[in-house]
This record gives sequence, structure tokens and C-alpha cells, in this order.
Amino acid sequence: MTPISVKVPFVDLNWQHLPIQIEINRAISEVIQRGDFILGEALAQFEASFARACGVSYGVGVASGTDAIALGLQACGIGAGDEVLIPANTFIATVIGAIQAGATPVLVDCEQNTALIDLEAAAKAITPKTKAIVPVHLYGQMVAPQKLLDFAAIYKLLIFEDAAQAHLARRDGYFAGSVGLAAGFSFYPSKNLGAFGSGGIVVTNDETVARRVRSLRNYGATHKYFHTERGTNSRLDTLQAAILNIKLPYLSGWNLERNQAAYHYDRYLQSLELQDTLPIENRSGTGHVYHLYVIQLSKLLANKREKIQQQLAERGIQTSIHYPIPCHLQPGYRYLGYQKGDFPRAEKLSQQILSLPMYPGITKEQIEWVSQQLSLVAANLTVACSDTLTSE
Repeated sequence: MTPISVKVPFVDLNWQHLPIQIEINRAISEVIQRGDFILGEALAQFEASFARACGVSYGVGVASGTDAIALGLQACGIGAGDEVLIPANTFIATVIGAIQAGATPVLVDCEQNTALIDLEAAAKAITPKTKAIVPVHLYGQMVAPQKLLDFAAIYKLLIFEDAAQAHLARRDGYFAGSVGLAAGFSFYPSKNLGAFGSGGIVVTNDETVARRVRSLRNYGATHKYFHTERGTNSRLDTLQAAILNIKLPYLSGWNLERNQAAYHYDRYLQSLELQDTLPIENRSGTGHVYHLYVIQLSKLLANKREKIQQQLAERGIQTSIHYPIPCHLQPGYRYLGYQKGDFPRAEKLSQQILSLPMYPGITKEQIEWVSQQLSLVAANLTVACSDTLTSE
């Protein structure tokens, strides 16, 4: 294989969309014909179907994953004066959602091998104001459900799951979204289940929570022109819901393809022995839905990460970093009072992680090409570093 013969984008959505384009077009056309663009029939259908897929009773579509967290927390009774435990290595939307709900995000460190929230660290951050924990099912892997439930029971905390990257993820008999009082999902286009724009949903088994999210997303109205609280305008468009309705039955198969792709990555990378460069640990087996396939570079290679990305790009391979700056070091959130060194594992991961191409439809040949080229680039940079140290 040569760089010319194999190109590997970071995400390729065409593989999903082209085979079902006729179905999608028909669903969009039906919405146009009905004219129910806001809170329409397709939205109600999708809310029920997605909730059922997650093993819960209710789903309430909103405008984004961030709104799902903000409105979901509010509906669960979280607000001003409440502290919410959140891992420092999540996407900033988790923090923004808590702040928009009126709560104070309290950041905690993550586990080094899984990148998931460290519950022991979370326990040390609890104060009398702590009312909830927001476990982030990062990269497509759930936080251990029973440990999470035990933790919440001991400290009398509400669980609100950030499942934005974990559509239909499973672990220990639970689906993502079925562990806590409620959960928020995102339908950003590149998610495992993605819309053709922005979108999100709150899922729950609690009818009161679902009813309140429905009110909050629609100007705080229990019915038209009757506003019982300060709400907002955050509704999942009927057109987007219609598209998601078409894609949802394919999701389990797409997730299985992601898991199989991760298996091939694991096998190829292990055989190449990339000097302490390892994938983020999978403790969920086939329940891991691999929204992202993330590796931890060795300390030596981490210092050359930008060059690795550049040289892989020259070989037709796109990569990314999720996420290069932990939440507590983001300039816009310095007012929370954290500083460098507060969460060493999150900081270390941010410097060492690299996300490789991952999507349903990626071939074994593409995965082999990515793995081989990563190994070659890493070997060349390692030799260059050794030569530099020797010459000094």
C-alpha cells in the first residue's frame, strides 16, 4: 500500500448516509407535506423510540446536547447553590450545561487507563452543597454502573449521565442513560447517532422530570401561552427527528462495526509494539461503542504529537485530540478557581492522547494502514530523538 492508494479521513459519514438516502429523503418529504416542523409527529415517534432503545420510559428532544444537560439538570431539581461533580477531562459542554442550570461545577480527576471519572477523587471533593454527579461516558464507554450507583447511595447524590458519546453503550446489564435519574445525549452530526445539524435529548424513567423538560424546552409552558416558569426555546426540530428516526434502527449495527474496528486497531497496534503507546482501556467488551478510538502515546512520543499528526496527514491519515486542554485550564473558566497541577491525570492525558480514524465502514485495510504508518512515524521520531540526545 502507498499513501496514494489509501486515504483515511477521521470520520466518513457518506458510508452511513448513501445507502439510506432514499429513506431519509422520504422522511423529510413527509414532514414538509405535513408542515409540522416544530414539535411534530416525527419528534414524538423518535422520542419514544430512542427512550425505548435506552431502556427507559421517556425521551424529550431538545436543541443540543448542551441543552440536554442544562435543562435535564434543572428538571431534576439542580440549580443555584448546588454543586455538581464533573470530570475535568470532559468536553466543555458538560461544564456549560451545569452552569446554565444555575449550579456550580466542581471538577475532579479521571482514571489514567480508562479516562473515566475517578470516583475516589470525586468523594474527596464532596461538600454539604454537593447535590449531583455527572459521570461522562467518555469515548463511548460507560462509567461502571454499579460503582456509580453505590457511590451515589453512600453520598446521597443524584446521578445525571452525560451520554453524548455513548449512544446504546452497555455495561454490566445497563444501557447508557438508564443508570441515573436522567441523562443527556447529543445528536451532533459526527456522533454515533447524528442528525443533519444540532440536536439532543433527555431520557429518564421519571415522568415528573420528563414533563418538566418538556415545559422548560418550550418557554416554560405547560400548554400554549401559559408559562409556569422561566423556560427557553430549545426544541429538537421535527426534520432532524425524522432523519434520526430513519437512522436509529441501524445504530446497533453501526456500533458493532465500531467495536470490531477497535478490535482490529488493538490487534495491529499490539503486534507493532509501539513502545508504551496503548489504547484507552476497554472494560466494557462489546458494550463499548467507540465513538472515538483513543490511544495514549508514550512520554517520548507525546512530546512529538504535533509532528506525528502532521506526518500522518502527509500519508492521508486524519487524526484529532479529544481534548487538548482540560476544563480547569480553559481561559474562560479560570474564575472557577482551579490551576495547573490540580488534576494531574487529566492534564497528563491531555498531553498524551491521540484519536485515530473511527467510523462504521472503516476497513481492515485502512486500519492496518493507519497502524503501520503510526508505527513508522513513531519509530522515525524515536530514532531522531535518540540521535539528538546522543549528539548532546
